[in-house]
Amino acid sequence: MQVTGSLKGRSSRLIRSVNSLAGAAMFVAPLLALVAIWAIVVPLFNVNPRVFPPVAAVGAAALDSIRDGTLFAHVGASLLRVGLGTLIGIATAVPLGIAMGVSPTVAAFLTPLFRFFSVLAGIAWIPIATLWFGYGFGAIVFVIFNAVFFVVAYNTLLGVRTIPHTLRNAAASLGAGRWALLTEVLLPGALPNIVTGIRTGLGFAWRGLIAAEMIATNVGLGYMLFVARDFYRTEVIVFGMIVIGVLWLLIDRLLLVPLERATIERWGMVRRA
Repeated sequence: MQVTGSLKGRSSRLIRSVNSLAGAAMFVAPLLALVAIWAIVVPLFNVNPRVFPPVAAVGAAALDSIRDGTLFAHVGASLLRVGLGTLIGIATAVPLGIAMGVSPTVAAFLTPLFRFFSVLAGIAWIPIATLWFGYGFGAIVFVIFNAVFFVVAYNTLLGVRTIPHTLRNAAASLGAGRWALLTEVLLPGALPNIVTGIRTGLGFAWRGLIAAEMIATNVGLGYMLFVARDFYRTEVIVFGMIVIGVLWLLIDRLLLVPLERATIERWGMVRRA
């Protein structure tokens, strides 16, 4: 019986590994196809490098930025800003979203403000952020915070509202205090929505980061693109775009998607196959 169970466990792990590899291959295949088309079309039509660079030129720009360390400086600065802005946004949005979900009075008062400012979240704050915080770290973190805050708060509100009132009443009748109700009912019940909000908000934050770095700093991936434009370095621009896209794919696929899946599975909405 133990041998049979062990064989079944190994077989199951092998199947999951094969499925993971197949999924990764299917995910990468379109990107490789795009690079192949790029490598063929640009030389075939003799495209001016100032309009769009060949693959080799982008590869050379990548090697140069790695050798002189500028790539790591830009990537490190961007990741630090987006990480800090996101953490501040989550830390402030989740308590407010729970308060709105629990209290109809708070929700009625804040909902018009949320609808008004949600349109302005992110890039629209760049001009005034530079006036408040100057050109640099503070202004960019503030823009990222705005991009994350409203999305996470609204998703937290939706998550709390989806928790049945019978469940809350049952917990209260069993003697759960406010803290126990918050930590054992409201927060766990809203967590799948919160994680979905974080994933969505971080996508907005990433775009806001690049836009803000083009204006409000002298280091970062957005700044790298902006400076390359002034010198007609299209190969650096395209390389920077590739780095931005790859970084977001890695964050999304390696951090956000597993976190979202694990959260949903943890609280019983779906079961792992």
